[in-house]
Amino acid sequence: LTIGGDVPQPINLSLSELKSRFPKVKVMATLMCAGNRRNELNKIKSVRGVTWGAAAISNAVWGGVPLRLVLQAAGVMEANFSQYHVCFEGFDICKNNTGYGSSIPISKVMDPLGDVLLAYEMNGEELPRDHGYPIRVVVPGYIGARSVKWLKSIIIQKEESTNYFQQRDYKLFLPQINWDNVDQWWEKSPAIQQLSVQAAILEPKNGAAVDTGSPYVIKGYALSNGHRIARVDISLDNGITWEPATTIRGETKDNCNRYWSWFLWTYNVKSMPSPCRIVCRAWDYSSNSMPGDIHSIWNLRGVMNNSWHRIDVVNKSKI
Repeated sequence: LTIGGDVPQPINLSLSELKSRFPKVKVMATLMCAGNRRNELNKIKSVRGVTWGAAAISNAVWGGVPLRLVLQAAGVMEANFSQYHVCFEGFDICKNNTGYGSSIPISKVMDPLGDVLLAYEMNGEELPRDHGYPIRVVVPGYIGARSVKWLKSIIIQKEESTNYFQQRDYKLFLPQINWDNVDQWWEKSPAIQQLSVQAAILEPKNGAAVDTGSPYVIKGYALSNGHRIARVDISLDNGITWEPATTIRGETKDNCNRYWSWFLWTYNVKSMPSPCRIVCRAWDYSSNSMPGDIHSIWNLRGVMNNSWHRIDVVNKSKI
């Protein structure tokens, strides 16, 4: 692994050197694709990208080295690099015959509470090949595209990465922008970085059959970009009335904004009013929530869909 660019002391590290020179820490963090729940946007109007449902997301305990310590060993002090960017490139060859690349602000990396890792373990075991062996970046609270796998190099520079996936992908546009007029918007639209508040229903599945009047336990997840989830609301009548769900914390911490893991939640229905439309939404401790109108956030890449999650349940006895 090479660390270079505008650093006072460029360094090269093998995996064994990384492990021996720097302390190991563990961070529980959820990684979520910016295209999570893209399939809902695609139903409104066609978008480009894998039509993920609500499961382009995972949670793990990552083991590795704080990236800020590695950059400090290369002579990087935040006071002198406050406006810089940390650029990552992986070994996997993608667009324009270059490795997959991305970048994040150096302020996120150098923040002791930012928890950015060079991870070589996942859930207490060697990092699996499909998850980036031998080394990957884990950027908690940011879209999954910034947590580059199969890491090859880290470059410190004044500008964002020029990689295709930083400049020509993972950007959010107005609903009226399409592939005929998007070219004028790429450069003036910021790259997506932090996650927004998100929640989804995992059980029951959309279109599931449940007997009218029967009890049922609705289950799902919620997360924000490090903020604690304050409340998850459930509606059984398409958002007319709401009740709070019960959240199950995945982490035990103080009241800091370092809740990188998802919150799982349940809601006990005494009598399912099927057929019905079930809706969920989440709030974090900064009072951020989710938009109710999915049409207002449609975009041509189908990213950052955090509208109220809706699923329809039918009456089992009517099938």
